[in-house]
Amino acid sequence: MRVFHGSYTKIDKIDLKKCEIGKDFGRGFYVTKIREQAEFWATRKGIYNQTNGIVTEFEFNENAFQYFHFKTLRFVKYDEAWLDFVAKNRDIAAPQPTHDYDIIEGPVADDRIATRIKNYLRGEITKNQFLEELKFVKETHQICFCTGRSLQMLDYIDNTTDIDYQISEIGESLVAQLILDYQIDEIKATDVFYSSKTFSKLADETTEFYLKTWQEVYEILKQELNL
Repeated sequence: MRVFHGSYTKIDKIDLKKCEIGKDFGRGFYVTKIREQAEFWATRKGIYNQTNGIVTEFEFNENAFQYFHFKTLRFVKYDEAWLDFVAKNRDIAAPQPTHDYDIIEGPVADDRIATRIKNYLRGEITKNQFLEELKFVKETHQICFCTGRSLQMLDYIDNTTDIDYQISEIGESLVAQLILDYQIDEIKATDVFYSSKTFSKLADETTEFYLKTWQEVYEILKQELNL
């Protein structure tokens, strides 16, 4: 699974000692499969640190949840179990750490939810009231790597060295799909793609089109060509 971490700097080496306590799943290194979520945090942290935010990419080996000897916990949605766990981790009066899990996955307690958790911990709202509010929260996602050994399942992706390769791979896939879908020869398909605005955007690293799947770029190309 491709996952993302938003910060004010690139993270190519992870030091759990620098990670803050009091987070949703406790101290750990957090990533998300939702790139837009990581971009939000990168922008936010960049502004706070008076610099441009950066999204660092990693490849997460999901086999960690099944075939490796890690202690894991997964929350599929906002529910009572999630609330109890997050509330315990966010309670500054609780002894830390509050658990011994290696990897934890689940929804995020954003600023508004975090504020409501404080209200809940102070007894200002009931658990049922809080859970009712969570029904209207949009999808979020995070994975927390809580232990040093869990980081074995996370591989840093250096996009500065493989951008050209990614663009080339996407281009080859698009040309092959054009040939298949529209029964044209390779010369025609190649000409159609490389003369398109979609290719120009793909070749421009600032658009980050190279981060999309070839299927996503193909749909954009078809819209451009009215195919």
